Amino acid sequence: MNLRRVLVLASLMGFSAASWAASLAINVGGERSLTTEQLLARPDAATIHVPNDVVFHRTMTYRAVPLRALLGVNALPAEQELQITASDGFVTPLSPQLLFGQPGKRAEPWLAIETPDAPWPRLAEGGDIGPFYVVWLDPALSGVSSEQWPYKVDSIRVAPTLAARWPQLAVDRSVPANSPIRRGQAVFVTQCIVCHKMNGAGDASMGPDLNLPHNPTEYFQPWVLQSFIRNPKSIRAWQDMKMPAFDQNAISDSDLDALVAYLGYMAKHRK
Repeated sequence: MNLRRVLVLASLMGFSAASWAASLAINVGGERSLTTEQLLARPDAATIHVPNDVVFHRTMTYRAVPLRALLGVNALPAEQELQITASDGFVTPLSPQLLFGQPGKRAEPWLAIETPDAPWPRLAEGGDIGPFYVVWLDPALSGVSSEQWPYKVDSIRVAPTLAARWPQLAVDRSVPANSPIRRGQAVFVTQCIVCHKMNGAGDASMGPDLNLPHNPTEYFQPWVLQSFIRNPKSIRAWQDMKMPAFDQNAISDSDLDALVAYLGYMAKHRK
C-alpha cells in the first residue's frame, strides 16, 4: 500500500472514531447525553432528503431523527424557548410557535447526524459542519429563516425567552406598532443574535456587540451597511472572516431596511 493510501485510510479512521464518539447534550425535561451511535440506533432514525439545503444550496440526503420526538415534549413552559448551541459560538433560539405550530401546517425539524461511513462535504472555505445539524422539511410553512439551520450543534436546552432575559433588546412602547423599527427588531432576534450581542444582550460569542462600544450605523453609511450585510466581502475581507452573505432569500429588501432602521434606533438607546 503506498503512502498516500495509508494517509487517506488513517484520516478516514480518525474521522470515524471522532464522529462515532461525538455526543449531544440535551436538557429538556431532564439532562441527558446521547452519542452518535445512540442517536443512529433510535427506531425513528430515518433517511431524509432535504431540498435546497441552506448550507450546501442543493438537495442533501441525511440520516436524521425528528427533533420533536428527540425532545420528548409537545410544548414548552410559558416564557421559554429552545436554545441550540454550536461548538463555534453560534446560538440559535427557536420559539414554541415555530416548533409546535399546527400539525400538517408547520415545518418539520430534524436533527441530522453525520455518520462515520458517509462524512458530509466541507464548506467552501474548508470548514466542517458536523457532527449534528438541524435541518427542516417544508421550511416555508413556518417561515424558517436561514439562521435557524444551526450546524456543529453540541447542546440543546430550554431557556427563558430572549425578551424575558434581555429587555434591552426591545424598543420603546412609544414606537408605533407598524414601525419598520419593530420589524427590524424581529429580524435582529432571528437573523443576527445567533452571532451578535446587542447592548450586552445575547448568548452568542461569534461576532461583536452591534451597539457597544459603537453601532455600525455610526461608521457605515446606510447603503454601505446594507451592501456589507448582503455581501460582506464586497466592502471588506480578511482571511478569517466569518460573516456570511445574506441574499434576498435570507433577508428581503424590506426586512433589510427595517434591520438598518432598528440598528439606527438602538444607536440612540444604549442601555
